[in-house]
Amino acid sequence: MKIGIIAAMSSERKQLTGLLSDVRTEHHGRYDYCTGHLNGNTLYIMECGIGKVNAAVGTTELIMNIRPDAIISTGVAGGIDATIGVMDVVYGTQVVYHDVWCGTGNAYGQIQGLPPVFNGHETLAKAAATIHCESNIHGGLICSGDKFITNRAEMETIKTQFPKGLAVDMESGAIAQVCYLYGIPFISFRIISDTPFADGHWAQYKGFWDTLADRSFGVIRTFLNSLPQTL
Repeated sequence: MKIGIIAAMSSERKQLTGLLSDVRTEHHGRYDYCTGHLNGNTLYIMECGIGKVNAAVGTTELIMNIRPDAIISTGVAGGIDATIGVMDVVYGTQVVYHDVWCGTGNAYGQIQGLPPVFNGHETLAKAAATIHCESNIHGGLICSGDKFITNRAEMETIKTQFPKGLAVDMESGAIAQVCYLYGIPFISFRIISDTPFADGHWAQYKGFWDTLADRSFGVIRTFLNSLPQTL
């Protein structure tokens, strides 16, 4: 398969590129793509930038220029459930916006005229659920919005609206929406870098990149190696 991998930050893209063989760089539109092979699939890795607009623009260009068979949003996220710890992995069986309200007649988080939540692709989710690695793997709801969650109060507000939420990020919702509109199989696969309900949350996030990122991103290789060559 031809698989598009979307990361928000250069630090994430660098980690992902190191997983590939036969790496080269291609330029299409306004983006550079690191492309290579893993387990019989051809991967195109792009860095979209942080936030929903960057994610939506990047996903649209990826679809238009690369024509992928599937798209995976990966990188880091915050864990917003007591069962989730740093270095755990959450894959999105569902993705929702935590910062959208279109008024009466719509669910909180729902863009009017679109589903209340965006479902992860079943085959991609199954691949994520069945990998074996040192990290704890959780499937569930990922909540997205244009805000880096920095404290317990913000996390509790999201958990009130979405009690089943496991992780929070700034891109998965927009990528999921674009993939829904274009009919592209999609899943968000995220390593937990921090937990907003913990004391010393910012130090926790910084510490992840200083000491844990190299080891943690190996789980993404395991996931990508588990993907089928057709959907």
